[in-house]
Amino acid sequence: MVTIAEALAEAARALRAVGIGEARREAGTLLVQTLGRDRAYLLAHDDEPLTPAQFALVRDRVRRRAAGEPVQYITGRQEFYGLEFTVTPDVLIPRPETELLVEAALELLQRTSAPLVCDVGTGSGCIPIALLHERKDAHAVAIDLSLASLRVAARNAARHKVSERLKLIASDCFTALAPAVARFDLIASNPPYVAEKDLPALQREVRDYEPRIALTPGGDGLAVIRRLLTDAPQFLSPGGYLVFEIGFDQHGRVTQLIEPRVWTLLDIQKDLQGIPRIIALRKR
Repeated sequence: MVTIAEALAEAARALRAVGIGEARREAGTLLVQTLGRDRAYLLAHDDEPLTPAQFALVRDRVRRRAAGEPVQYITGRQEFYGLEFTVTPDVLIPRPETELLVEAALELLQRTSAPLVCDVGTGSGCIPIALLHERKDAHAVAIDLSLASLRVAARNAARHKVSERLKLIASDCFTALAPAVARFDLIASNPPYVAEKDLPALQREVRDYEPRIALTPGGDGLAVIRRLLTDAPQFLSPGGYLVFEIGFDQHGRVTQLIEPRVWTLLDIQKDLQGIPRIIALRKR
């Protein structure tokens, strides 16, 4: 019988052999999810034997990870803004830098009571669900072109008990919304922004496994951002906000797209690596 310690060591060796960083941590994550235990349990019971079925499942998951599949898709989980989200290959994996977008939105809405928010390209629903979790008086509309993504977002909304305050709509940007009806206090988006020429240089976990539609709109990567800047004003209340994420080399080009007669540029927030990441605008 193979013990927890032996299975962990074998998994770490297999991942390390294909160049995966933090191989032991990722091996531990796969083992934790397989056993339904936490890391403390692995340490305290490292001499406990696995059943043949458990060991076979661990090996299969390690094989998938060694082939490049993101650990989040293997486990079906990812933490975002202190909440655990279900993720599938139908949605982009939530990332730490997108938490900055949530923080920026919450700060902008501090003085707005019962805000109405729209999230464009919601994916897993992590942005609006995190906002609704923090602001119990808020309501949100989440739109996405992918019906599969909306199903994942619905599961996450139910999990975090915000379904009654979140409306999910299948839409290509704002096409399914009526400007006369939909007026938001804030529109948020983590749009696809990778330039097509940059796709081959992405990590294989991203390039080969995450949904292409959530990564790039093609061309220079700015097509959806242009649509947001052009179309969002008619869906915002007077003085409403637009907050969105951009790529690591895009802040110069994006700021040139901002029409000063329409928008006031409030902030360009940098991520932990010092890269301009979040654009915050207010409708004039």
